[in-house]
Amino acid sequence: MAFLTDRKRADGMGAAKTGTASFWWMTVSSVALLLLVPIFIFTAGPMIGEDYTTVTAYFSRPFPAIVALLTFSVGLLHFKNGVTVLIEDYVQGLARKIWIIVMTCVSYAAIATIVFAIARIAL
Repeated sequence: MAFLTDRKRADGMGAAKTGTASFWWMTVSSVALLLLVPIFIFTAGPMIGEDYTTVTAYFSRPFPAIVALLTFSVGLLHFKNGVTVLIEDYVQGLARKIWIIVMTCVSYAAIATIVFAIARIAL
């Protein structure tokens, strides 16, 4: 007969020890987006309604290109982590793994597309 306390029986049976890291990443990316989105609006806003050559000339400058790249990249990584938590909470079984893989691939593909588009304009 083993004399184990309730705590000793519960050790190792809890969470996967990754919830805190996910929470902090979402918090940090939220704060980053709080700063980046207004800066992006003020830098990209004047280009609304302009012709193609004006917009490409504007985004070929370093500051608007970097702000756009950071805003979209951090936003899509924030989306990926948020939708992963949502899928983990509401989808069960094999579908959970499939949807997490699909949404991760979609997010990284969108980031790669944005990096390519901005690099093509800026360089």
